[in-house]
Formats: sequence, structure tokens, C-alpha cells
Amino acid sequence: MKINGSQINYYFICKTKLWLFSHNIQMEQESDTVSLGKQLHENTYKREKDFLIDNLINVDFIKKRKDIEIHEVKKTPKMEKSHEYQLLYYMYYLKNEKGIDNLIGYIDYPKIRKKVKFELTPEKEEEIRDIIQEINEIINSDIPKPKKLKICRKCAYFELCWI
Repeated sequence: MKINGSQINYYFICKTKLWLFSHNIQMEQESDTVSLGKQLHENTYKREKDFLIDNLINVDFIKKRKDIEIHEVKKTPKMEKSHEYQLLYYMYYLKNEKGIDNLIGYIDYPKIRKKVKFELTPEKEEEIRDIIQEINEIINSDIPKPKKLKICRKCAYFELCWI
């Protein structure tokens, strides 16, 4: 089963959200938070275009220099680990599915003028493989019981989990 970037991101945020999204229960299109993030990207990086690759990964923008830079734009670093692994997954996918080796990843936080650099190490590749396996196990099992988290109130899936 092919995994997309949102599934990697949701794996770190909420397993219930991951399961719902993976079973085509998609509520994000109605989320104000998601809409604000898209507006931030569009307004800050007007000249950059996003890339949808194999209908699985949607890279915010790519710059070709000495290395190929993969950029993800995020609103805040609150979910930094999920952002990091989403970006690392994009790099992993491009390396293993497209044969592109000279990749460097950046997470851009334009609101706070911060840019964080990431490299795909062999250790990170192994972690990504393990995460993909765990995601497939979650998707192929019963829906995980939701866990009450600070972020639940702002989640597009809140009503499905808690009402």
C-alpha cells in the first residue's frame, strides 16, 4: 500500500486521525487551520509552485541548486516532529522510487522567519521504513480509540472522535 505525506504527518499527531483519513473519511478540506496554512504558503511563496508526485506526495516547492532542495512550508513549529518526518518521507520516496540521491530538505516557517535543514541519513531511512510498516498495520486494523490531546479541539475530526 502506498503511503502519502499526510499519513506520515498524522502518524505522529493522532493514530485515530490517521485511520479515519486512510479510510477516505477526509475532513481537512473544511478546516480553517488547513485553509490558513495554504494561504500562508500561497502568499509567502507566490513564485514557487508545488509538486504533486505520483498522486502521493505534495511538495510545497523544489529548488534545484547543487543539490535538490525539497521545501515544506508550515505555519508553526508546534508539530515539528510530524513536519520533520513528513519531509523525510518525501526525501525517502524521491530517493527510493525516483532514484534521486542529492536531496536536502527544509522546513520553512515564514511567520517566525525560521528555516530548518534536514538530511536523509541511513538511520532515518530505517525509521521511515518502520513507520510505513506501522502505518500499514494501523490502517489494516480496527479504528484506534481516540486519545484526548491538547490539539483535539482544533482538529477537523473532533466531532467524529468526541461527540
